[in-house]
Amino acid sequence: MENLDAALEAQLDRARDRAIVADAIEPRATSAYYDRASGQVVIQLKDGSTFMFPHELAQGLADASEDDLANIEITPSGIGLHWEALDVDLTVPALLQGIYGTKAWMQQLRQKRTVA
Repeated sequence: MENLDAALEAQLDRARDRAIVADAIEPRATSAYYDRASGQVVIQLKDGSTFMFPHELAQGLADASEDDLANIEITPSGIGLHWEALDVDLTVPALLQGIYGTKAWMQQLRQKRTVA
């Protein structure tokens, strides 16, 4: 039992260390809001930069009302955005990479751009 406790404690220590590193280097949101005038979701990042994207790009947000779009929650870690009324969750690192939904959603976006 003592070996098991020591092994578990070592795993927890490694997980804490990884979380500290991730918090230092991964993009994290400090605030987010929907800008009604531009139709963009605006994310303020921990490093002081700002990222924004047209809401139509994100899976689950394209047909949402302005009131629902404006109700954005940031996860405690700052890594995710959540729209309760829409049941939509997006991650900040994925958004910064231009990933706005599932592979199928991204394929639809590519097809729309090709047609346009």
